[in-house]
Amino acid sequence: MSSYDPRSSGCTPFEEELINAMNDFAHSTDSPSFDTAGMVHRTRRRRATLIAGIATALIVAGGGTALASMTGGTSRTAPAKPDTTATAPGADYKKAILLLSYSKEGPVAIDLTGMDLATAKGQFLKAGVQLGTVTRVNSPGCEPDSVVEVTPHAPKVVETGDTIELKLCGSASN
Repeated sequence: MSSYDPRSSGCTPFEEELINAMNDFAHSTDSPSFDTAGMVHRTRRRRATLIAGIATALIVAGGGTALASMTGGTSRTAPAKPDTTATAPGADYKKAILLLSYSKEGPVAIDLTGMDLATAKGQFLKAGVQLGTVTRVNSPGCEPDSVVEVTPHAPKVVETGDTIELKLCGSASN
């Protein structure tokens, strides 16, 4: 501005120039932009990850509680999963699970349900237990010559070197 321009607002030339500079600055600056969709997506993803983590922790804690109650609650580590998941239709699932005690690792569950005699002997050899008497029982719905029961069975914990009795299915009577 120059000194010979008319004053329209009654302000001094300095004040008018300051107002014009501030108006130019205000009109030239871009307004900030926010990626609201991206923010919402990240928030939902973090929330879902947190919920999944908490759910996993609860499932693991619940599973650990169930295994601890099955073994008498004396083990500090959770027993390993059974070696096999095959089950005979007529066999009582819990009667053919052997809980073997290891000093450092805690009890390990060995599921013998539905195994034949040779496979069961191999599991006993790996576990370090002795095979005692083998008897045949008639159990409805089982495959002949498959394991239906071990004595002692879970929840009793067996030590290395103990003798285990084995019951095999004698016939497939339905």
